[in-house]
Amino acid sequence: MPFLELNHVCKGFGGPPVLSDVNLTIERGEFVAIVGYSGSGKTTLVSMIAGLQQPDAGTVKLNDLEITEPGPDRGVVFQNYSLLPWLTVFENIALAVDQVFPNFSAEKRLQHVEKYIAMVNLTKARDKKPAQLSGGMRQRVSVARALAMDPQILLLDEPLSALDALTRSTLQDEIERIWEADKKTVVLITNDVDEALLLADRIVPLTPGPGATLGESVTVSLARPRDRKSLNHDPEFKRLRALVTNQLLGYGARRRSTITRKLTLPDILPEDLNGPRTTRRRPLRPHELKQEQLEVSGTSA
Repeated sequence: MPFLELNHVCKGFGGPPVLSDVNLTIERGEFVAIVGYSGSGKTTLVSMIAGLQQPDAGTVKLNDLEITEPGPDRGVVFQNYSLLPWLTVFENIALAVDQVFPNFSAEKRLQHVEKYIAMVNLTKARDKKPAQLSGGMRQRVSVARALAMDPQILLLDEPLSALDALTRSTLQDEIERIWEADKKTVVLITNDVDEALLLADRIVPLTPGPGATLGESVTVSLARPRDRKSLNHDPEFKRLRALVTNQLLGYGARRRSTITRKLTLPDILPEDLNGPRTTRRRPLRPHELKQEQLEVSGTSA
């Protein structure tokens, strides 16, 4: 039985459907990356898995139970950190722990929070507030908060997209290390093919919207742990990168070839800037032009 299952999921927001006939199965402990263009519906997809939105049609099930609302069995790491600015690192994580484990003793609560702060290497910053942290450190707090809830599945919604290249590489290594230690089921949303190949067991491309759907998945059989320097010279890595990239480019090309747009020129005439500027008139429209015929009679001298 699949651990996470999406069956014929469709979602729209009043206009054309954002997602159409999405089908996906993920096994327990699997690290799956969903890769697609910006605006193709990746965040909408992860929001339905998180229970933050409901599909218009189809079902989303976790452990054979239909997802109808948010729950502590799903930890979400967003792009924008979503930290409370008036709380410290410790307090932001402890707030989530208190909601999920209200019966923890004070000592167990302290040990639990400290464990996950140490897991993301933020022990020295435990008493700092978000404004005192770099973007990478804030994202580590978000990861620690999600993991401290001990969820069954971890949902990463482009968590590294706003970071600089060096910080992003560091956090990619952190995520892989944490996953290797904990073996949580992970769904990573990203538009970076190299990031997906570095972290995931399987990559699932998302076609461009509107009406986006999932394409054929690609198994990533690269040995772990994966070193980005050596991967650049690995023939299998190059093959997989080309395969996934060509799939995405192919979806984009097919989408562009089926879209036609009718351009309508504005009903307005350009203003003659060489004319006198004594009075300010609004621009004329073609249908407002009037043709007049003038007859001039001449006189002979």
